[in-house]
Amino acid sequence: MRKIWPVLLAIVMMLTLVACGTSNNNNSESAGKSETEFTGKAIVVYYSGSGNTKRVADFVADELKADTFEIVPVDSYSDDDLNWRDRSSRVNREHDDTSLQDIELVSTDVPNWDEYDVVLFGYPIWWREASWVVNNFIKNNDFTGKTVVPFCTSTSSGLGDSGTNLEKMAGTGTWVEGIRFNEKPSEDSVREWVRGLGLE
Repeated sequence: MRKIWPVLLAIVMMLTLVACGTSNNNNSESAGKSETEFTGKAIVVYYSGSGNTKRVADFVADELKADTFEIVPVDSYSDDDLNWRDRSSRVNREHDDTSLQDIELVSTDVPNWDEYDVVLFGYPIWWREASWVVNNFIKNNDFTGKTVVPFCTSTSSGLGDSGTNLEKMAGTGTWVEGIRFNEKPSEDSVREWVRGLGLE
C-alpha cells in the first residue's frame, strides 16, 4: 500500500500540470486575437484637406466594400489655405481665432444613416487635434447605437486626444481607440489594420 501512494501522487501531479498547460494555451490564443472586433454594416466617413486622408479612407472602404461619405466644406481649402508655415494662411487664422472654426459644410446628412452600425471616421490632425472642419458633422449627427472607429493622418503628431474629444463633442455612440497613420502610409498597412478589426 505504501508503494501505491507515490505512484498516485505522481499521477495527480501530472494531471495538474497538463490542465495548467491547456489553460495557458487557451489564454495565449485569446491574447493573440484582436480586442476590437465589431459586427454590422460599416461606412467610412472622412474629411481630407490635402488628399492624404482620402487615400487612407479609400483603402479602408475598398477592403470592407463599404460605402463612403466625404465631408466637404462649402468654402474649400486651397494649398495656400493649408500652408501652416505661412502665418497669414487660412488655417493659421482659424487656429488663432476659434470663432472662425465654424466651417459650413456642403452636407452633414448621410443617406440611410440609421442603417450603419459601424462608422470609420477619418480626418487629418491639425495642431494635435482633429481638423475643425469635421466638427459640424459630429455635432449634427446622432451616433446612438453606432461604434465609431477614428483614424487620422499626420506628418508628425499622434492621435492624441482627438478621438476622445470628438466623442465628447458627439455625446453619443460607442467610440473606441483609433489609429494614426503617417501622411502616406502603405496600402498594406492600412488593409492590415482594417482586417484586424474583424469587420469583414
